[in-house]
Amino acid sequence: MEIVYNDEQGGEGMLRRIVQACFLIIGGTLGIFLIPDLLSLANLEDIPLIANPYVSAVLGALIFYLITFWAVDYVTNFIRWVEESLVKLPITDVLFGSVGLFFGLLVAFLIGFALNAIQVPIFNTVAPALLTLLFGYLGFQVGFKKRDELLGLFSPRKKKGAEDDDTEKEASAAWKILDTSVIIDGRIADICQTGFLEGTIVIPQFVLEELQHIADSSDVLKRNRGRRGLDILNRIQKELAIKVDIYEGDFEEIQEVDSKLVKLAKLTSGVVVTNDFNLNKVCELQGVAVLNINDLANAVKPVVLPGEELSIQVIKDGKEHNQGIAYLDDGTMIVVEEGRDYIGKRIDVLVTSVLQTSAGRMIFAKPKLLEKAL
Repeated sequence: MEIVYNDEQGGEGMLRRIVQACFLIIGGTLGIFLIPDLLSLANLEDIPLIANPYVSAVLGALIFYLITFWAVDYVTNFIRWVEESLVKLPITDVLFGSVGLFFGLLVAFLIGFALNAIQVPIFNTVAPALLTLLFGYLGFQVGFKKRDELLGLFSPRKKKGAEDDDTEKEASAAWKILDTSVIIDGRIADICQTGFLEGTIVIPQFVLEELQHIADSSDVLKRNRGRRGLDILNRIQKELAIKVDIYEGDFEEIQEVDSKLVKLAKLTSGVVVTNDFNLNKVCELQGVAVLNINDLANAVKPVVLPGEELSIQVIKDGKEHNQGIAYLDDGTMIVVEEGRDYIGKRIDVLVTSVLQTSAGRMIFAKPKLLEKAL
């Protein structure tokens, strides 16, 4: 009968053996140092065989080996929990946390070395342990929570006076950080396909989580929007010849996704890509570079000047009295003064003014027939 062990069972057995070996080594070491003192307390130090250090090591190892039958499961479960927690963390979190821990322990060692000059037995015994725990914890927390700022600090930057071609290369390599609204909108995929957007497309993990939350919504409209966004991301990542990175960091002290995007753009000198009018304004106020898809769409629309003649079909009435509403082929809304009587009809109008903002473009016009009558 052939017995087959899988990798997980083999790894579990190896871990148990390692824990048992560690218990044996600890037990043997403690046996050498502690068993003679225990024998002295019991007035048994005169017995040669028991007083032998080798026998003491074996006794200590045997005692701790018996303890492993009870403690090995607890120790292995704890090690597995630590292992799984570390594996789930992004590599940048582990790296900067470890660097912070190293410097914290180094500071604790230097302070403890300086305190050795104080000849206080209890203080010299307790202080190093407390300093190691305190500065080790503080160092890890500082390295872990300041990882994003440290990444921005060590990221290569060009000094003023560099060559123009180097500046252009740096600009082309800048991160283009996508927000949730521009992903769901979908036009970003077509823009990337045309090659107008250069550099690296960055999708933060917290944006993916928000998109996943929308896709799992009980509301049908929200669910369809979220799934459309995920489809757009798959298209950008798999079909388009552009570099796409997933930023796995997070800013746990910040709750709103838009604020996290602004923070990330500041730390990495990246550019936020959005079609959210409010996020656009926040980025401008905080000095963060922003690319608004609506601005691009407005820029490539045909220019309409006051006094130009257009042929449109009035679809519905407007908000104000006696207004009519029409649309161009690109979706631009036209407000027709005195156009309510022409709903459902195609008429010629004259453009009176154009209002263009980051939120879109609106054209105001009046019927040409009314102009002739006047």
